[in-house]
Amino acid sequence: MARLTVRVHPRAKRSAITGRFGDAWKLDLAAPPVDGKANDECVRFFAELARVPRSRITIMLGATSRTKVIEIEGVAQDQLIKLLG
Repeated sequence: MARLTVRVHPRAKRSAITGRFGDAWKLDLAAPPVDGKANDECVRFFAELARVPRSRITIMLGATSRTKVIEIEGVAQDQLIKLLG
């Protein structure tokens, strides 16, 4: 199981990891922070990145915040870091 802290930037042109923000990864999301759309896009992005079903992605902390802790079941921490670049 991998755990990752991200700092979200909603309403970007496309969803992508764009670097580091202190101890967190900066995540641009192509969704507005309205009605849970940004959280849905965050889950979709990490499911596609890690090649796991969306049901294995959990926003552990920060559902209403820009700083989020994401947990991904079925992926090792070092494997996730390699995927992030």
